[in-house]
Amino acid sequence: MTDFLRSDVMLAFAVMTAVTVASRLGGYWLMGYVNVTSRVRRMLDALPGSIIVAAALPVAVNGGPVVIFAILSAMAVTVIRRNDFVAVIVGMAVAAAARAMGFGG
Repeated sequence: MTDFLRSDVMLAFAVMTAVTVASRLGGYWLMGYVNVTSRVRRMLDALPGSIIVAAALPVAVNGGPVVIFAILSAMAVTVIRRNDFVAVIVGMAVAAAARAMGFGG
């Protein structure tokens, strides 16, 4: 049996899948009890951006100037092109080019 098909690995996948599905369905169920006012709607609309910032900020702080420059370039492309996929590609390309030129670590 390969390492991937070990029973403990499969059990971990099953538990993670169950928790993910339960949290998603639980969120939809709980939101059924929330009165969606304009204030709640604004909060829900801002939530994806705040999650991205919360995930990217520690990476930027610990990554140094190359990572900060790559994130800023991706943000600029997002504002200009309004295309998240292109922004991610540009950010990765900027980081790779900067590292290839010897900047960063």
